[in-house]
Amino acid sequence: MDLGDLISPAAVWADVAAASRRDALRAAARRMARRLWTSARAIETALLDREALGSTGFGGGVAIPHGRLPGLERPVAGVLRLARPVDFDSFDGQPVWLVVVLLSPEREAGQHLKALARLSRAVRAPGVRERIRGAADAAAIHAILAGRPEDPARQVA
Repeated sequence: MDLGDLISPAAVWADVAAASRRDALRAAARRMARRLWTSARAIETALLDREALGSTGFGGGVAIPHGRLPGLERPVAGVLRLARPVDFDSFDGQPVWLVVVLLSPEREAGQHLKALARLSRAVRAPGVRERIRGAADAAAIHAILAGRPEDPARQVA
């Protein structure tokens, strides 16, 4: 599963304001709802239900909140780089600044797990988080995740 198939350029947002984990999830739900033409409340509920089972903050400043939604045909993901890190109750105690949201079809557990594993590997790859943190904008973040060469002129020094 290619990340370019999961994350469209329109589903990457840089410097999103959030004061808490719930704010970050709400911001993700609103943005993904506009992209998917569905209810932000349904997405937020799915993400919060999963979060109630345990934090999706896995360390290193990254969280991958995820959930399943009726009506989806395939997994889709979105990426939010937060303007300021927020407490996500991550296992390493570090605040989260990168939120990678995964939404999958309700009845496709296999696809969901494969997409989740792919996203996790991508953000754990050496140097990826540092490059995302220093990326100039959402387009540069998408290029990093899609594995395309970045335009050095777009990088923040």
